[in-house]
Amino acid sequence: MTKADLVDSVANKAEISKEKAEEIVNGVFDDITVALKNGEKVNISGFGTFSISYRKARTGRNPKTGEAIQIASSRAAKFKAGKTLKESLS
Repeated sequence: MTKADLVDSVANKAEISKEKAEEIVNGVFDDITVALKNGEKVNISGFGTFSISYRKARTGRNPKTGEAIQIASSRAAKFKAGKTLKESLS
């Protein structure tokens, strides 16, 4: 499913225009993004939890040359499926 498919589905289920549905979907994504940027967890009951994973700086290897390189520390988004979602997939 693409974002466009999701917008179409929301528009059909809520019986609203695609433009309004796109505003709603973008608003939800924006709120999740802002919360994660602020280091907060986003818990959607029955669906799952979005959180931030912290990665330490480390030494890696350039696969082409074998040269050692420094990889900077970083943050990444992580998703853990909730119980209801897991059960619905089984």
